[in-house]
Amino acid sequence: MNIETLCVHSPNEDKNAHAYGAMTVPIYQTATFSHPGVGESTGYDYSRQSNPTRTELEDCISAMEGAYDTVATSTGMAACSLVLELFNSGDHIISQEDIYGGSTRLFNTLGVERGRSFSYVDTTKPENVINAIKENTKAIFIETPSNPTMLVTDIREMAKIAKEHKLLLIVDNTFLSPYFQNPIKLGADIVIHSGTKYIAGHNDTLAGFICTANEELSEKIRFMYKTIGPSLSPFDSFLVLRGLKTLAVRMDRIEENALKIANFLKTNKKVTNVYYVGLPEHPGYEINKSQSRGFGGMIAFTTDTAKTARDAFEKIEIIKYAESLGGVESLITFPMIQTHADVPVEVRERLGITDTFLRLSVGIENVDDLIKDLERALA
Repeated sequence: MNIETLCVHSPNEDKNAHAYGAMTVPIYQTATFSHPGVGESTGYDYSRQSNPTRTELEDCISAMEGAYDTVATSTGMAACSLVLELFNSGDHIISQEDIYGGSTRLFNTLGVERGRSFSYVDTTKPENVINAIKENTKAIFIETPSNPTMLVTDIREMAKIAKEHKLLLIVDNTFLSPYFQNPIKLGADIVIHSGTKYIAGHNDTLAGFICTANEELSEKIRFMYKTIGPSLSPFDSFLVLRGLKTLAVRMDRIEENALKIANFLKTNKKVTNVYYVGLPEHPGYEINKSQSRGFGGMIAFTTDTAKTARDAFEKIEIIKYAESLGGVESLITFPMIQTHADVPVEVRERLGITDTFLRLSVGIENVDDLIKDLERALA
């Protein structure tokens, strides 16, 4: 099946899949399952480990990502935390410098406290990654396009480096979703999603995903998943499945809107820079085009003054001043004091995340209304 169809139909679907011919998977709102007999199981024992509603969601994401297996977690950060448990005290991880602030906070606190070490580099330049490799390096962690400055890393090149040095390649694919980009097919070992964002798509459900490329990694993740227990609830699994059905049409509309808005922002006198991977002048345009099917709906831009940026939050009406991204509603964020507040100041400044830097998550509203809202906010 093509990916648009996989959004709507489970890869294991048949006409007798659900009781009474139900079109959607039932919410199996149960903590435990009875056994047919001693030493026998229906395939489900306890919902911390597995649940039929969650299984259908996990199978759908695996099919879309081209993954061997997927586990659904309670949040995106739960997914990231579980992946970090693959590494021991003394292990070293090379991370992209520009990543979600919550990931940076996790690495620099719990990661370091438990004996792991991290090197942050600009992964758009492969030589930086090669130069950062040590004897105890175990993985490369990237996010592409990056949050929030929209840097594009060559996934194939990172996979090549990882394979040559026997490292794991971990890719946060939240910004493009499995609809636009599939890192495992490009050589990644693990893909992480904040399912709260584009996959669920309605700003009403928290979720995360870990997609693994092979059986060995799947077994390790599944064991920790069962042991630690960051599993997604049956009801939230149902909500994410419902959101997933419209992923294709949402992403197509969002990208169409984003390109028009990015081109509008380029013409606005109060805007000094526009960062959108769908603009041909973006330095990562060609790489992104070669490794994905689209450009997504995330835009960053800088204003002429800090006052312009702050005033914009007071004037917007349709676009909401809020954290998060990827929903049907357009959201604007001030990364310096919101999503990336825990990133060290010197790193933020080097990346350009200053008091004039804004991040826009484009929704599915009428694009002319969104442009008028931005015009008014920047006037």
